[in-house]
Amino acid sequence: MDALIIKGGNILSGEVDVSGAKNSALPIMAASILADSPCEIQGVPGIRDIFTMAEILSSMGAKVSVDKQTVKIDASGINDYTAPYELVKQMRASIAFLGPMLAKFGKAKVSHPGGCVIGPRPVDLHLKGLSELGAEIKIEHGYICAESNGLKGADIFLGGRFGSSVLATANVMMAAVMAEGNTVIESAACEPEIVDLGNFLVKMGANIIGLGSPRIIIMGVKRLKGVSHKIIPDRIEAGTFIIAGALCGKDLVIKNIVTEHLKALLDILRKSGVKIEAGKDGIVVNKTEKRKPVDIVTMPYPGFPTDLQAQMTTLMSLTPGISIITEKIYPERFMHVPELNRMGAKIHREASSTIAAGVKNLSGAPVMASDLRASASLVLAGLVAEGETLISRIYHIDRGYEKIESKFVRLGADIKRIQD
Repeated sequence: MDALIIKGGNILSGEVDVSGAKNSALPIMAASILADSPCEIQGVPGIRDIFTMAEILSSMGAKVSVDKQTVKIDASGINDYTAPYELVKQMRASIAFLGPMLAKFGKAKVSHPGGCVIGPRPVDLHLKGLSELGAEIKIEHGYICAESNGLKGADIFLGGRFGSSVLATANVMMAAVMAEGNTVIESAACEPEIVDLGNFLVKMGANIIGLGSPRIIIMGVKRLKGVSHKIIPDRIEAGTFIIAGALCGKDLVIKNIVTEHLKALLDILRKSGVKIEAGKDGIVVNKTEKRKPVDIVTMPYPGFPTDLQAQMTTLMSLTPGISIITEKIYPERFMHVPELNRMGAKIHREASSTIAAGVKNLSGAPVMASDLRASASLVLAGLVAEGETLISRIYHIDRGYEKIESKFVRLGADIKRIQD
């Protein structure tokens, strides 16, 4: 199993290109099932989840090729409607196969994704939405089994206990584009990745209005064609590098970004005193010594993203004063906190909030990654810690960041991958 060794204290400078958005690429790959001719998806990150998604498609009978940043998918040969447990267990986004499989073939069998280390992530909204489109759904032997003799448009409310669901919105939208009649999704997710998926479907011939708003209207069509599409940049990777710049950057330039997607993060960082400039080629960030504490509440887009909560916790742990970070999306998403405390942070958890009392320094220590974004927070901590930090179980970070150690090394970090 791989691990990362980081010697902290180096200044990061130069330019880094952000990869394509994982959370766009995965549902778009699933949506390619709907096309009656091959699709080409460009700007895809070279990460583990992409290869897992490709393997699931191949297991169903699709022809899939992954070449650098381009994935080509010909779904015309699909003859197996099962997404198997041994692959789905590696990646919860596999549930995105339910909607397109139902729409195209009238049947789907997807392994139930089960629990998650960051807290409950139920699939009830997925099943509710697809049922209201006319699917019959049963849970048998650990699989979600869905069938339909023809989906029909419906008015569907997708609001949940913690707000809208991105993947449930994606699943219902992919199913509805070929349903008979009109579908209205209320309390739809507004995230840029949903807009990107919607734009891909529209290119294919779908009829969708309201993307980026809580109300999406879909007029069903009978067929969709294969297209070429370039996915948006990954706003979470961009945010991770921006926070790294706030910790130890000198004229650090983050390129291939959409600033519009980062407004909540940039607003919080500026309130804290971080120096950020929007340049011609991207965002320029510099280390800021005199930061101020802030209060952060994660919210559905356009609010502060839950996927940057752990990284901001690292920054606030080194910011003088008391910062409060409240998690409204996944209230159990604090697996990084005890690991940061091992490095000298002073973070106390109260229910769904953490209280960080800023310290002057962190010290390197052996720590363990527990999930994708917790891994990123530990990398950031290691970059500024005194001495050496060993991060084990980094297969988590490989699910969402393309060659993260190589990118940081090019910026001046002392970081290397080893066999643990």
